Amino acid sequence: MKKLNVDIQSVFGFIDRDDLKKQESSLKVHHHNLISGTGAGNDFTGWVRLPSSTTPDLLRKIKEAALELKEKSEIVVVVGIGGSYLGARAVIEALQHQFAGLMPAFKRPGSLVLFAGNNISEDYHADLIDVLQKVDWSLIVISKSGTTTEPAIAFRVLKQHLIRKYSMSEARRRIIAITDKAKGALKNLADKEGYKTFIIPDDVGGRYSVLTPVGLLPVAVAGFDIEVMINGAAEMEATALGSHLPENNPAALYALTRNALYQKGRTVEIMVNYQPNLVFLTEWWKQLYGESEGKQLRGIFPAGVTFTADLHSMGQYIQEGLRIIFESVLSVEQSARKLAVPELDDDSDGLNYIAGKRLSEVNRMAELGTLLAHVDGEVPNIRINIPEINEFYLGGIMYFYEFACALSGYLLEVNPFDQPGVEAYKKNMFALLGKRGFEEDSAKLRKRLEGMV
Repeated sequence: MKKLNVDIQSVFGFIDRDDLKKQESSLKVHHHNLISGTGAGNDFTGWVRLPSSTTPDLLRKIKEAALELKEKSEIVVVVGIGGSYLGARAVIEALQHQFAGLMPAFKRPGSLVLFAGNNISEDYHADLIDVLQKVDWSLIVISKSGTTTEPAIAFRVLKQHLIRKYSMSEARRRIIAITDKAKGALKNLADKEGYKTFIIPDDVGGRYSVLTPVGLLPVAVAGFDIEVMINGAAEMEATALGSHLPENNPAALYALTRNALYQKGRTVEIMVNYQPNLVFLTEWWKQLYGESEGKQLRGIFPAGVTFTADLHSMGQYIQEGLRIIFESVLSVEQSARKLAVPELDDDSDGLNYIAGKRLSEVNRMAELGTLLAHVDGEVPNIRINIPEINEFYLGGIMYFYEFACALSGYLLEVNPFDQPGVEAYKKNMFALLGKRGFEEDSAKLRKRLEGMV
């Protein structure tokens, strides 16, 4: 079976091999600290051996719960924010038919999974209720605390809709909570109401939780094979833990290379994909790296583009803008479907020269041509090659990015498992909404806002 690999040939000329060698002694220490649980934030490194320690019993229980929801629900709504929804959405959108929402229910392998609680848009949630009025649906709510504002609001609204549509007792059977094992508002409510529950491990933070029930249950509900996904992650785990040497560990090579580029002033990393069904993989990656590295006035800024569409917009900046960027290209070797360019008798669009070629071949030539153009324009490129998009390789790529992120954070000398800056907006929002205990802050903030809004 082919394996994911990292190709860094297109970064040389911007850095040299000595730039990588200089970091290898630090990499060895950080690799040891990560896998031994002795580094910064070590109380949140439970994800490191998560794939290999996931039991068949847990997978069986997740699949049974997913089957119960699928049998009674055309739509399942996942309520969560950040790591509590991005990983699941990334996997589902990568695997499902790209027009799944327009397909009849019997054509889908599972329920249609929709998401809520990742924003506070009144229109979004009202529109969602319009849809839910007309179908049988159930709800998965994901939160360690149960008090995070965005999902807590959505859960209130959607739970009320479930009760009105069915009944209190039936609503309880249609809700699954993924939460803390012992404490928190959602855990207390789940115990009181009798919801089926799954646990978010104490030692796994949200953005590293896709391989826990947080990601696995929604993926199973959508009809995809979580056992194969875990197997792919476990294979990558064995590779990542087996050696710190970049020639043997693609995650270490990626972490080392991106940090060497950062030290040369390349402070923005653009994740590039050529498949629109990978947009949410990019969104998941942005949260993982942005929240893990962006602290203490340092860190690589993660951005994303989907080519070839964005070659007609952001492509100009990438080619000729400030030289502070590098690209990491997720290159998929094999398409799942086959479609060729037809031949026309009059060749009015001048495309007969590619008639008979598969669109995947045309896309690949666009990818290679763009690589050469951007390198010529002084944009270093890292290529991350993935054989195809399926459960096995998605499990592997997600573990790969998690492990590389932790190593990269350590190389930057930050704790890649905390997020102190996330709390700043919450404090202001609570004060402006009039939450008890924030009265003094509320007055100060409202005075600051005078004349601004």
